[in-house]
Amino acid sequence: MTFENLVKEKYNGLSAAQRKVAAHLVQHLDQAAFNTVVQIAREAEVSETTVIRLSYALGFSGFTEMQGKIQQQIVQGTSSAQQPNRRPNPITTAGEENLFRQTLENEIAIMQHNLTLLNEAEMWSAVDILTKADNILIIGHRGSHAAANWLSFVLGMARENVHLCPAGGNSYEKLFSMNENSAVIVISFPRYSKESYKIAEAAKMLGSKLIAVTDRLLSPVGRISDIALISELNVDINTGNNSMAAVHSILHILSLGIMARNRDVMQARQERMEQVYSSQDVFIE
Repeated sequence: MTFENLVKEKYNGLSAAQRKVAAHLVQHLDQAAFNTVVQIAREAEVSETTVIRLSYALGFSGFTEMQGKIQQQIVQGTSSAQQPNRRPNPITTAGEENLFRQTLENEIAIMQHNLTLLNEAEMWSAVDILTKADNILIIGHRGSHAAANWLSFVLGMARENVHLCPAGGNSYEKLFSMNENSAVIVISFPRYSKESYKIAEAAKMLGSKLIAVTDRLLSPVGRISDIALISELNVDINTGNNSMAAVHSILHILSLGIMARNRDVMQARQERMEQVYSSQDVFIE
């Protein structure tokens, strides 16, 4: 088990201060591997005792063993921490003449950062869960709804029983068909929607596998997920608006994996749909 997943498993049993330092360690594993207790405590804004108590709460004999686990993980390359921290800068107050270019450069930087975080084995695990599921429920409210709607359309072209949780109304009724053979994809980014979390939590209680697409492992939905796919957001610090371009790229490669696993079924569905499109004169060309 990776250090990140260990923290995720033990998270609910940690104190508020321990959660704070745990989140700091997960976000800065490359630094945590070599920093002293004093340095970590100062950066996480907690006491040195809290750092040491966290190591006990995670099942280690002390800070040295916990740090050894992080170092071993980085050496083995089982974490994104071996990559330098390349988080892109948010959109700044540059002049209008640089606005469009800077925005696109930020998008490219975010996607490059996501590439360093990509765990292909975990992505294929998510693909396998979604391929085998009898039903797929896709959840995304508020700013995440457009991405959820797009993913629902794409997956609906590849397989049957793909359901989109509506932005308002009968959200909980969508849970009636969910069971231990089903899967949920929840797209959740700051500010985190309470409704998205509650529906995802309810589906999890029904035994469904939960795949979170979110900004960090320890986000509300990340903590309860079976698999968390992480992406940065391009945030305008002046308006608070988020660009979901990098998130769409994560959803796109997820859908490509499902199509690759489901190629024969998808092709048959597309052929049937083309017959419908043709008979109903759906498209101009």
